[in-house]
This record gives sequence, C-alpha cells and structure tokens, in this order.
Amino acid sequence: MSSIPIRTADAGDAAQILLNTIRRPVIMVDPEGYISFANADAEDFFRSSAPVLRRSTLSKLIPFGSPLLALVDQVRERRAPVNEYRVDISSPRLGIEKMVDLYAAPVPEFPGSVVVMFQERSMADKIDRQMTHRGAARSVTGLAAMLAHEIKNPLSGIRGAAQLLEQSASDEDRALTRLITEETDRIVALVDRMEVFSDERPIDRYPVNIHVVLDRVKAIAKNGFARGITITEDYDPSLPPVYGNRDQLIQVFLNLIKNAAEAVGSDPLGEIVLTTAFRPGIRMSVPGTQERVSLPLEFCVRDNGPGVAEDLLPILFDPFITTKTNGSGLGLPLVAKIVGEHGGIVECDSNSRGTTFRVLMPAWKETVPDEPIPDQGNAR
Repeated sequence: MSSIPIRTADAGDAAQILLNTIRRPVIMVDPEGYISFANADAEDFFRSSAPVLRRSTLSKLIPFGSPLLALVDQVRERRAPVNEYRVDISSPRLGIEKMVDLYAAPVPEFPGSVVVMFQERSMADKIDRQMTHRGAARSVTGLAAMLAHEIKNPLSGIRGAAQLLEQSASDEDRALTRLITEETDRIVALVDRMEVFSDERPIDRYPVNIHVVLDRVKAIAKNGFARGITITEDYDPSLPPVYGNRDQLIQVFLNLIKNAAEAVGSDPLGEIVLTTAFRPGIRMSVPGTQERVSLPLEFCVRDNGPGVAEDLLPILFDPFITTKTNGSGLGLPLVAKIVGEHGGIVECDSNSRGTTFRVLMPAWKETVPDEPIPDQGNAR
C-alpha cells in the first residue's frame, strides 16, 4: 500500500501531531537559547504552555549551572548527537529530586538549533529495580536449594544426638542439650522458610478480584498483628480483575501490611491506607517467555510510620536485610519473587512521613486461554 503524501502546508501540523504522540518531553532550542518548539509532554514537564515556553530561554527554565546548558553547547559545537545519563535538574519549578536522562541532537534544517528529549529516571529506575529484585530472588532460590540439601540432614543428626545425650545428662548439662535442640529447630525453621524460594513450578494464574484479596488480608491483619491499628481503604471499584494467583497475592499483601503495622507500632495515630487504581503502566517482560505485558493496575500499602532508612532503600528487597530484632529478612524478597513471577513490579517510596509499597500488576484479558477459575467472591 502506498502512503499518502503530506502537503507542504500541512507538514508543520503533522510534525506537531507526531511529536505530541511521543510520551517524552521534547523541546527545540534555537541559536539564541530560546525554546522554539515544545510538545505536549514538555508543557507538562516544564509546567508552562507552549506559547509561554517560546518566550523563554532554556537557561530561565532550568537551574543555574545545569549540565543541560553545557550539553546543548556541546551538540552545537560537535554537530553530533550526545546522550547524558542521570542528570540532576532539580528545582522548585521542575520538582525536587528531578533526575533525567538526556538525548540531544542538532537539527540540520535549522542551523544552530538543538532538539532535546528528556527521559525521567523514575521509569528507568523501575526497570532497573525490578531486574535487581529478580536477581536477588534467583540468588535466594539457589541458596535455599543448597541449604535444604546440605544443612537439614546434618541438623537432623545433631538434634537426635542431643536428645540421646539429654537422657543421661545432669541437670546442668541437660540445659545445654535443650539449647542445642532449640537452636537446631530454629535453623530448620529458617531453612523451611527459604525453601519457598526454590519452588520453580509455573504459577496457576486466573482472573482475581483484588478487592476480595485485600478484604481477606485486612480481616487477618485486624484480628492479629494489626489489632488496634486503623486501616482505611481508597479503592477504585471499576478495576478489571488482576491476572494472578489468589493465594500468592494474599501472601504478598500480608507481608506488606505486616511491615506497615510494624512500622506504625503502638503509635495511637498510626494508620495504614490500602489503595487501588488504574494507571497507564509501563511494559515488562514476563520471566521465561517472550511476552511483554502492560502493568496498568496499581495497588498500594501506605503507612505513616517513621520511614525506611535512606541507606536501606536500594537493598530493601535483598535477602537477609532487616532492622527487626528477630527478623529473617526474607519477607520482602519473597514479595519481590512472587510479584516478579507475575510479570509485575514492586517498589518502595519512603521518607520521614511514611512509607508506600507500590505493586504494579497486569490485568486479566479475555484473550487469555480459559482456565478453571476458583470462587473469588462477589465483586465490590
């Protein structure tokens, strides 16, 4: 099929339409440093309309001394594209902690002009973090398999020997044999918890009403570890079903709400908020397949506790990372493993005012092959 040529008079409008479809801020800077073009995302990014931007120079829109200005000059001098990663352009106008990747290129048709495209790091970091979480889960999987094979059998022998010694030991020595037995049991329990990571069987997935899952988890929490803590809901009742495994999703949100409850502690003003929403998600590959899925379903567990220490945030989903006195540091790695196997993303935002765990998941589609669907309860 031959394409329909665009008339010269319409070329400018077509270019504007085309650039507005790109979901990245794109601007063109003329030789004097003024913004000669801005697409729709650039208007949102700089919080100004295109006519206002065209009356502004780039140096007025970004912080003084920003590397972006030097990058534009470099492109003009070299007359060649330049990429720059993790550039900080934080400012009151653009937002605190605004980190971007930049792509800048000359425009031969307009000598001295430079086009700049911004890639906010939040999107790239989601992908980076998810790959890290999956790698951490794989490392725990291997460790769990090794521990189950190499440690549990010797521990069984040690425990049996301690029980035999206890029969003929003095009262003083019997206390030591009981200590050996109790510590052996504790290690076996830890290994049993880790064996969950070595389960590589395919997940049995089907359409799940996430609100039924959250109601179940909330009931368990209110009658147990979160007794006395206020748990509120902010749900979107129109959400489509999530494509997942009900029991595993219950395990995910039990872990997240338990973390939130422990963060809140005994604070009488402590609160946990559960939210669900439909948001255009990023696309991720499903482990073990060539499939790429959209993640439009967002589920959050938010608390108003003291927050997570800044140095722990990058490694929060790594195994054995915990600030709890008797914690094993396996709860969040398990969450990352389950969410990752569903093709989703889990991330944590935290500051001194509280912590939010955000789970992005794929929605169920009618095109998915029919599978037996367990009773999910009535939709909300």
